[in-house]
Amino acid sequence: MAELTLKQVRKSFGALEVIKGIDLEVASGEFVVFVGPSGCGKSTLLRIIAGLEETTSGVLTIGGKDVTHAEPSERGIAMVFQSYALYPHMTVAENVGFGLSLARRPKAEITARVNAAAETLQLTHLLQRKPKALSGGQRQRVAIGRAIVRDPKVFLFDEPLSNLDASLRAQMRLEIADLHARLKSTMIYVTHDQVEAMTMADKIVVLNGGAVEQIGSPMELYRNPATPFVAGFIGSPKMNLYGGETARRFNCTTYGVRPEHIKLSQDAGQWQGTIRHVERLGADAILYLDVPDLGEMVVRAEGETPFAPGMTIWANPVDGAEHRF
Repeated sequence: MAELTLKQVRKSFGALEVIKGIDLEVASGEFVVFVGPSGCGKSTLLRIIAGLEETTSGVLTIGGKDVTHAEPSERGIAMVFQSYALYPHMTVAENVGFGLSLARRPKAEITARVNAAAETLQLTHLLQRKPKALSGGQRQRVAIGRAIVRDPKVFLFDEPLSNLDASLRAQMRLEIADLHARLKSTMIYVTHDQVEAMTMADKIVVLNGGAVEQIGSPMELYRNPATPFVAGFIGSPKMNLYGGETARRFNCTTYGVRPEHIKLSQDAGQWQGTIRHVERLGADAILYLDVPDLGEMVVRAEGETPFAPGMTIWANPVDGAEHRF
């Protein structure tokens, strides 16, 4: 079993507290994503789990064993970093098996594990190449292979796709999801990209200022965000959020409605606005409206929408899709 538990974990650097009493349970075999803006503490929390940062207080267990003060090598974890950290003078096979070589494992065992990992990641035909002969996606697969051969209890990913272009990121998201389905291992993945979180996670942990804002499945967070921060972070484009007099009219502190939950009309509606800009993305179109006494409103419409900049139109929220905080 490879369940992981954090109990009131805190981390301070001098007087600055960056992790503020986090409680979290990760089930064995679960894919959990830490997501949040830069500086929210997600990478620090991952480094605490890895043993690369000491906790100021709190308890961390992996597989039921207290590893709060254990060395990284004693925790049964393997980490994949944002940078591939491959040795340029080594072949793919040597890079993948390097950790096992350091541990002085028998050569036959190293070869068997490297070949098994290469088959899993479709790297078999690349084993004798050097990193300079690989694409970015292939290099990242080698880094993942180096983690796989260690047969860890928990895989840790620290923004592993940040250095890839958009098409490669989409491909690697699918490959990592497939890998999780095959290995059924516990995986914790850090990203600032809510698309990665939504498309890969069993469970998302939204972090803000070193504290947990909300924990839930991707669709739970999308449908029922607990705070305006979560509402504005999960979903693309982000939810329209309004305070002040607008919110007071709806008997709340912050009123929200998602761009895809607004219908447009040329006849009548709740809000009248002028189209400032239209982004045509093919299947979808993103419209930016200037609404008097409200400000900017973003609306997702069908790609073939006839509306154009300069037009005056009405916007109506879909019944039951509004959020009041």
